[in-house]
Amino acid sequence: MLNNDVLRSLRYTLDISDAKMAEIIQLSGKQVTVADLIPLLKKEDEEGFSACDDELMAHFLDGLVYFKRGKDDSRPAQPFELPITNNMVLKKLRVAFELKEDDMHEVMNSVDCPVSKPEMSALFRKFGHSNYRTCGDQFLRNFLKGLTLRVRGE
Repeated sequence: MLNNDVLRSLRYTLDISDAKMAEIIQLSGKQVTVADLIPLLKKEDEEGFSACDDELMAHFLDGLVYFKRGKDDSRPAQPFELPITNNMVLKKLRVAFELKEDDMHEVMNSVDCPVSKPEMSALFRKFGHSNYRTCGDQFLRNFLKGLTLRVRGE
């Protein structure tokens, strides 16, 4: 899934302005302006569209964790894992929104996309583990849709 799609979806989920998005990214230490974000939030077929790179996406996801849960200055910042995969996006969102396994299943069930416990846990395994499963674009889209329903309501 394109990083731009994830940014737009989370912006809608959180119901935040472009300025607030810039603040969230700045929480992770990257300086961006609203003007930098505008081309990233456009759709691919719109004039002025610019692709969001993995580094900016990583900063946004870390900033989102800090925004939702607070920053613990006593711990060193985790290094970024690049490239950003759908599995990493899913993991960061689970941390940011403090979702337990049952919450994850509720989110997926809310969009009529039930997932078994082994399937769900396979998405959070480390790459290379025998039970690791790649998170597909459709799964992440459904998760983002379910998360929006959970955060914003019907």
